[in-house]
Amino acid sequence: MKADSKSILKGLGALVCGTFLMPATAMAQEAADAATDATTELATGINTVWMLLAAMLVFFMQPGFALVEAGFTRTKNTANILMKNLVDFMFGSLLFWFVGFGLMFGAGSFAGMPHFIDLDLMDSLIDNGLPIEGFLIFQTVFCATSATIVSGAMAERTKFSMYLVYTIFISVLIYPISGHWTWGGGWLMDAAEDSFMMKTFGYASHDFAGSMVVHSVGGWIALVGAAILGPRMGKFGKDGQARAIPGHNLTIAALGVFILWFGWFGFNPGSQLAAATYDDQTAISHVFLTTNLAACAGGFLALVVSWMKFGKPSLSLTLNGILAGLVGITAGCDVVSPLGSAIIGAVCGIVMIYAVEFIEHKLKIDDPVGASSVHGVCGTLGTILVGLFATEGGTFYGGGFGFLAAQTFASVVVAAWAALMGFIIFKGLDKLHGLRVPARIEEEGLDIYEHGESAYNH
Repeated sequence: MKADSKSILKGLGALVCGTFLMPATAMAQEAADAATDATTELATGINTVWMLLAAMLVFFMQPGFALVEAGFTRTKNTANILMKNLVDFMFGSLLFWFVGFGLMFGAGSFAGMPHFIDLDLMDSLIDNGLPIEGFLIFQTVFCATSATIVSGAMAERTKFSMYLVYTIFISVLIYPISGHWTWGGGWLMDAAEDSFMMKTFGYASHDFAGSMVVHSVGGWIALVGAAILGPRMGKFGKDGQARAIPGHNLTIAALGVFILWFGWFGFNPGSQLAAATYDDQTAISHVFLTTNLAACAGGFLALVVSWMKFGKPSLSLTLNGILAGLVGITAGCDVVSPLGSAIIGAVCGIVMIYAVEFIEHKLKIDDPVGASSVHGVCGTLGTILVGLFATEGGTFYGGGFGFLAAQTFASVVVAAWAALMGFIIFKGLDKLHGLRVPARIEEEGLDIYEHGESAYNH
């Protein structure tokens, strides 16, 4: 009987305690859930703001490109250069939003399915924890960068109407499809065990911020376009030797390079797409460092080599050397050491000078700003060098040749895609309507004839 009484008392005690403790436990759980939600929301907010800030920096590269191209070309074509850089972003933004974004990040093998403005559909496909509108604008500024590279190589002799047409093809076809193969989850960066790249090389390709995806695509299209368009009047003499056609203002060209250098701190670190955790902050800081070191090494080696080759340290080649270093490091800025980044930048700065010389003197292609050398050659070279200098998997770090082979293969595939599509588009436009302005317009300048106004009224 006493045992029964004790059992009853224990049961009543437990019931009373449970009655009072259950609400307290529930409240504690709700508080913990609320704290977790607040932390998650704060992290998402930090990541979103960082992504949009990086997008602003990449957008600021547009005036950088405009100033570089204008400075390296002649006064009579300045308004035309500035107009084309405006159009790149205006057209590119509208077209990428309407079609290109879906082709790049939608579901599909060769290309994604176009979404035609339906961002809710894209939000259901892209699960990166960021607002779909913000991710769209971040990708848009990268697309605009690829398109604007082409205008420099074809400057001073291209019809503005034809420029509008080929910008459409770049923004809605060439860039998004090769982008789908890489950043869009396609076959070149598919790291699944049964994927083509893993079965063939043991590695998927790696392009953190766009040496291959953005710069080499724009650079190889630019080279093909400049070749089909032909050289500017007076560029090559009767003996076939190239003649210098100096740009009208190296001051604004240098300012443009400084702006591009500044914008690259959004281009590369921003591709981390997150800044909330310590690991993210470390990764961003590392990319900042490697990006800057490569730019400095590229510029310095271009200065030294130009001094040795031509007897004078060339400002224009030094400026392009900085850009070559930046382009080259963009693929592997997250996976190479600071020393590796300096070496990559230095190699690209040197190779750029010889590429400019080869394209101009051997291929007889007139590229007024060196876009095909800086972006095409160095974009491809920088992507390949990741296979050597990556601290995990790189050949120089005991990783063998699999990663190097994967990087080389992907670079060649993307370059071939861009060059082939560029050839089809430019050749077709040239046959149908003519890419080039008449000789009189080229001689007197595109500003007045194409736009009815001049950048300099004096």
